[in-house]
Amino acid sequence: MTLTETPVRAVVFDMDGLLLDSERLAVESLALSGAELGYELPEEFRHSLIGMPADRCRELAVAAFGPEFPLDEFYARHEATIARLVDAGRLTTKPGVTELLDDLDRRGIPHAIATSSGRDRTRHHLRAAGLLDRFDVIVTRQDVRHGKPHPEPYRTATAALGAAPKYTLACEDSPNGLRAAHAANLRCLLIPDLVPATPETTRLAHRVLPDLHHVRDYLTTANGPARRLAPEPTA
Repeated sequence: MTLTETPVRAVVFDMDGLLLDSERLAVESLALSGAELGYELPEEFRHSLIGMPADRCRELAVAAFGPEFPLDEFYARHEATIARLVDAGRLTTKPGVTELLDDLDRRGIPHAIATSSGRDRTRHHLRAAGLLDRFDVIVTRQDVRHGKPHPEPYRTATAALGAAPKYTLACEDSPNGLRAAHAANLRCLLIPDLVPATPETTRLAHRVLPDLHHVRDYLTTANGPARRLAPEPTA
């Protein structure tokens, strides 16, 4: 890292694969739901859906399996299967989540979620993980016209936090989320999950980090030791 960084005054997080170890459950659920309907969904296809909004996932499914693919039944089964896996206690948080959120609270830095998941799934997952009340703003797929990789989710979350893009940090695990944050003019820390970093994502990311514990280290570099920030000066 450089010796000096622009201070961080707001943070916007992706959810699945970044805060929650939920992408593995989603990949498992896709396979189970497809098998129930007589379709084998290759792992490569299932991984291609990571970070995609639901409407785009539906388009990719039709492109891969044809117009006769039972989209509505498949995604109804998929949602039910994910909920069942989560309710069975299979959902865990990613390493460093609680410590990072506690650090942001100590610093008085507002933080939001900008996710490609729908509102019901988002609230269900966050509630199961004990994180539903830890965010100032939650932006879901239903709250924007365009999902990632369009910048609207990040622009909406940043505006709701009352933060300037220059002082807002995004944290992402997927290429599409990174592209969305970059297009919104946010510096983005990439913490890869199931999809490893590529030359493109490494170029777009402000930093590529191994886990959320290192995001706390970045905050110390940008803002100094944990303390409440003074109000941002106005022109």
